[in-house]
Amino acid sequence: MKQNTLLKFLAAASLSITVGLAQAGAVDALKKFNNDSDGISGSFSQTVKSKKKTQTTNGTFQILRPGLFKWEYTKPYKQTIVGDGKTIWLYDVDLAKPAQDQPIGDSPAAILSNKTALDSSYALKEDGASNGISYVLATPKKNNAGYQYIRIGFKGDNLAAMQLKDGFGNETTISFSNLNTKPNLSRNAFKFTPPKGVDVLSN
Repeated sequence: MKQNTLLKFLAAASLSITVGLAQAGAVDALKKFNNDSDGISGSFSQTVKSKKKTQTTNGTFQILRPGLFKWEYTKPYKQTIVGDGKTIWLYDVDLAKPAQDQPIGDSPAAILSNKTALDSSYALKEDGASNGISYVLATPKKNNAGYQYIRIGFKGDNLAAMQLKDGFGNETTISFSNLNTKPNLSRNAFKFTPPKGVDVLSN
C-alpha cells in the first residue's frame, strides 16, 4: 500500500478522537468520545478501493495524547507506522524496506497532537445513518487537504467505522473492534528504533 494512503488513513483515525462543533446525534457522540479519551487502542479492518484494485488489511492501533500513535498492520503483510510526536516512521517488516521518517509538521497525522485542529480545519455536519451507525461528515476547509472528505461513524457513543475519500478518488473504509478508551499506555511504547542493518530514508 502506498505511503500517502497510509498517512491519510492515520489522519482519519486521528479524527476519531478529535472534537468539532457541538451538534445533535453523531457530532455529539464525537465530542463525548473526544472529551472522555486521552488514549485509545483496538483492532481494525481496512479496505482500500482504487480504480485498479481493492485491498483489505487488518491490524491493531494505539493512540496516546499528545501526539503519539502506533499503527500495526498484521495481515496480509506486516507494516508499522509510528508517530513519536516529532516524526512519522513507516517500516515495512515483511519486505525489509528501509524505514522512512518525515516531520509531522502540517501532515494529517498532526491532528493527533492538537485537539483544536479539527475545529479550525474542518466543517462538521450530521451525515445520516446506515446499518445502525450514525455518521459525521468532516469536510476540509482548504482545497489542498489531500482528501475530499472523512466520515466518522458511531453506534451510540462508541466509535464504529470510518470512511475516507482522497484526492485521487481512492476510497478507504475502516471498521473498528475491541476498542479500549482507557488503555494503560506508556510513552516509551511509541519510540521507534530502526532494526540493526535497516537504512533510514528521510523526506
